[in-house]
Amino acid sequence: MAQRSTAGVTFSLIDEDHTIGNSVRFILNQDPRVSFCGYSVPHPSEHKVNIRVQTTGEPAREVLKDGLLELAGFCEHVSRTFEAAFDKFERRRRGEAVEEEEEEEEEEGDGEEGGEGGDEDMQDAS
Repeated sequence: MAQRSTAGVTFSLIDEDHTIGNSVRFILNQDPRVSFCGYSVPHPSEHKVNIRVQTTGEPAREVLKDGLLELAGFCEHVSRTFEAAFDKFERRRRGEAVEEEEEEEEEEGDGEEGGEGGDEDMQDAS
């Protein structure tokens, strides 16, 4: 009886497209535990992305989950940075003074990355 490998798995993300596929591929290919990661959209009318993850031995599901959490952290950082820049722009547009110290804090950032994520839309298609 053949044993099922958890190091190479294809995941299907329903109601997703190239945006998430390419982002996840980029993040996972930077992970030293990943030997291969690629994605495909089976057909333009099918709202699904298949992501193939081949690891060096770690369970692919855990590696994908870690990658999605890292991607969520990047998204949170971009959102916070955008909101801070937009608020600063609005204050300047209204003629309000913007403190230099505040500008320096925004440029440095708080260095936090992380995020909550679920796998409700994730199906194991292996």
